[in-house]
Amino acid sequence: MNYTYQIYLISDSTGETLDRIFLAIKAQFQNIDYKVHTYSFTRTENQVLKILDDAENNKNSVILYSIVDTNLAKYLANTSDNKKIPCFGVLGNLILSFSKLLNQKASHQPSGQHVLNDEYYKRIEAIQFTMNHDDGNLVKEISKSDIILLGVSRTSKTPTSIYLANKGFKTSNIPLVNENSLPQTLKDNPKISCVVGLNTEPERLADIRKNRMNSLKETQNKSYTSLEKIKKEVEDAKKTFRKYKWPMIDVTRKSVEETAASIIKIYEIYKQNG
Repeated sequence: MNYTYQIYLISDSTGETLDRIFLAIKAQFQNIDYKVHTYSFTRTENQVLKILDDAENNKNSVILYSIVDTNLAKYLANTSDNKKIPCFGVLGNLILSFSKLLNQKASHQPSGQHVLNDEYYKRIEAIQFTMNHDDGNLVKEISKSDIILLGVSRTSKTPTSIYLANKGFKTSNIPLVNENSLPQTLKDNPKISCVVGLNTEPERLADIRKNRMNSLKETQNKSYTSLEKIKKEVEDAKKTFRKYKWPMIDVTRKSVEETAASIIKIYEIYKQNG
């Protein structure tokens, strides 16, 4: 019999960390039915009790929580146990282990990762920069970029740029039509920044473009989705990347997160080599 699991995600902050952890967990299991109940900024026993009363009334409830207040976390765990609801903390043991390792007491401050420090402002600045330098905009300022992404249309340049910006990297992305479409400053100084080329398999790119055109109800631009034309685009892009000695990444079977991780490694090497 297939059950629908009621997954309760209880956090004392925004819940972003818990969401990502649950995504990683569920990716390991196939063919499960579930419904997620998200509770953010849970910081009182009364809030916890109301959530658990709801969970108790649902069959197959499971609780995941990230609460750094020790007393509240214990209350949640103990009350869940009394109600016979499976309950799992995702940060408690890690915080305790790091506290012992660092020989330092944890602050147990909710939303501690969202403190308005220099790192936070750097990330906001990177996001603003990246949004302003999307899709070939403000190419005269590309020297201010930490990372420059190049690629033919629909190679995930924009979502990858935004993901990198959230990591604090000022990222410009430039569509590559052909070598002549490159900014002159980039051709004159190929190492002006950490430049990375994004590429993909032509067949996959053709499918993506066709879906894009269908969603826009666009039927006139046949050359945009022509497999033969796309093959030439992809091959020309590779030649351009090789000519200027820019590293390239095949994004065909990579998620945005995986592509970004590879780019960050390339960036670190770029910085080490000066």
